[in-house]
Amino acid sequence: MEISIVINNYKTRGLLKQCLNGIFANPPSVDFEIIVVDNNSGDGSVELIREKFAPDYPVREIGAPAGEVEKVFSGFAGGNNQADGLFQGIKLIASEENLGHQRGNNLGIKHSSGKYILILNTDIAIMDQGIDKLYQFMEQQPQVALVGPRLKNPDGSIQFSCLRFPSAWVPIYRRTALGKLPFAKREIDKYLMTDFNHSETRPVDWILGSCELVRRSAIDQVGLMDEELFMYFGDVAWCKKFFQAGYSVYYFPETDIVHYHKRESAESGMFSKIFWIHIFDWIRYLKKYT
Repeated sequence: MEISIVINNYKTRGLLKQCLNGIFANPPSVDFEIIVVDNNSGDGSVELIREKFAPDYPVREIGAPAGEVEKVFSGFAGGNNQADGLFQGIKLIASEENLGHQRGNNLGIKHSSGKYILILNTDIAIMDQGIDKLYQFMEQQPQVALVGPRLKNPDGSIQFSCLRFPSAWVPIYRRTALGKLPFAKREIDKYLMTDFNHSETRPVDWILGSCELVRRSAIDQVGLMDEELFMYFGDVAWCKKFFQAGYSVYYFPETDIVHYHKRESAESGMFSKIFWIHIFDWIRYLKKYT
């Protein structure tokens, strides 16, 4: 297996359907599998996989690892390219609880077999042969552990998806009124790499974890994503680990992928649960990685 596509889902049934349709409309030319981890969404996401993507194809039941909290309901489903010997299917893992970003993706990786792991959020829409282009780049760059594509907003504008490592106050600036002050704006612009025109393939500090292709041999060396971080900063920490192991992280703008990005922790306000999950993950990150 060349590519394992891991999609971690929580209460985003519509986006999950769109994401999967995009992959099957623009599939990689190499053999691949799709692993969907559902975090007890309760919104019909599991039923969507079974009813829309599974009925016409064989399903193989798989068991959960001993001691794990998740319960695996169904295994592989799919496969519209059997003629040339490639298996293209979906492995569905239905967890009994919300595992968060890191644990959920790690669970998908544990059940994968690809040479490369493509981490995808459900709000990613594959529009062209982007997966193939990322794969070909990694095949030519053995020193690269992780590569991320240029991401665009639905209106065509470019997202800041390659970033510099944040200073201690950047997350606070971005989520409070302090971010309007001139010195804070300069710090945020530096963090977001607004000085970069985003049309150049180049090494960067880290890539937004919503869409990234990762080399399995690099994961084997540094380990899975840090599960002490529930939802945020796991992508930053992972890239730091790759650097420490002697690998590079790259931004690759030669493909455009749409990201229906919503900054929940910033938009929900200081009194929301998601805001404080972000802050506590930031504190854990600072203690461990700075």
